[in-house]
Amino acid sequence: MKLKTKFILFSIVLHALLIAVVWMIYSHSRDLFLIGEALLLISLLCSIWMYRAISKPFGIISAGIESLKDRDFSSKLKLVGHQEMDELISVYNMMMDRLREERLQQLEKHSFLEKLIEASPTGILILDFDSKVSSLNPAAVQLMGIDLLDVRGRKLEDIPGALMKELALLDTHVAKIITLNGMQSFKCQRSSFIDRGFARTFYTIEELSKEIYAREKAAYERVVKMMSHEVNNSIGAINSILNSCLNYQEQLDKDDRDDYQNALQISIDRNKNLSSLMSNFARVIKIPEPVRQQVDLLRLLKSAATLMEPEASKKELEWQWETQLDQVLRLADGQQLEQVFINILKNAIEASPIKGLIRISAAEDSVSVSNTGPGIPPEISSQLFSPFFSTKKNGQGIGLMLTREILTNHGYRFSLESKNRWTEFRIDLI
Repeated sequence: MKLKTKFILFSIVLHALLIAVVWMIYSHSRDLFLIGEALLLISLLCSIWMYRAISKPFGIISAGIESLKDRDFSSKLKLVGHQEMDELISVYNMMMDRLREERLQQLEKHSFLEKLIEASPTGILILDFDSKVSSLNPAAVQLMGIDLLDVRGRKLEDIPGALMKELALLDTHVAKIITLNGMQSFKCQRSSFIDRGFARTFYTIEELSKEIYAREKAAYERVVKMMSHEVNNSIGAINSILNSCLNYQEQLDKDDRDDYQNALQISIDRNKNLSSLMSNFARVIKIPEPVRQQVDLLRLLKSAATLMEPEASKKELEWQWETQLDQVLRLADGQQLEQVFINILKNAIEASPIKGLIRISAAEDSVSVSNTGPGIPPEISSQLFSPFFSTKKNGQGIGLMLTREILTNHGYRFSLESKNRWTEFRIDLI
């Protein structure tokens, strides 16, 4: 029961008793009756005055409570002229000023944080209290190639993609380098923050592919230049000496001449092979910038496929073309990209089983070459584009290095990965 209701009930009961007393006095003395009526009237007036005096502060307090419920911190209460009530109102107004300032600061910080997250070049993925995707910033959308509408409300492990699966396995506050498709490298970290008293998880995703590639390239450029210089200098001198030694074979016994000549010739040939190997390495780091002209990538693909047809015929491979386009025009270096397509088709043919299938797809925004076969083991996938890495017995790791260098210079994103029974090399042209 409200205090005002209690006061009204008390006044009613009190004045009812006073009326009963005055009525009892009426039969004994008219003078006392008149005095009683006067006192009753004064008491009634005092009760009305006191009720109004109590109602006004209570009305103000109720208005203040409603403002707090509505989170309206801009309104203030007026002083009523009562010392005690005015002190309470002053404290209330000070509290509202403080709340308004704190709320304004929170809104400014929240707005700043949102803009900072939106503008951050680092991908940020935020989960809700149920560990489901709540929001992504533009950098995360671009890095992971996903749309917020497609992943919102889903758990990481339920979202397709190798990166999402790796993120779901991260420990809190532990940074990890994740390499995908042999080319893309991401530095990922799982952290948490407190929201309304409960912990929420978020992930930061930073692409390191360009930085790692630049460091690798600078490192192997120095090594190859040093090796090439030392090896070629030595090989030139050694071959000169060996060729000179061939002139002395006539001085040997007739039975020893052939062995002598063969031994020297093998040494000379081996030096030439070593020189050729170093030349291949040097060729990779000396690739010129692409001379861009209007070229038809589909025509280059068909030309490379025709060139590789004899190799494919040896394994009885079947070609499958999936494109409805007559041409795919791009400003690019035709000679360099033709070499890329030859390398890709050569690897696809070598990785295909007998009577396998090679599928070539072309669209406005991408081209891809896929082959059937056992696929790429996960432990090898992350090393495919590493300098001088090869799974072939006598491989030098030059082909994919050359391919990576050319495509990177053109600004094309690419990937090599196995899906189901297909291994696909995809080049995004955007």
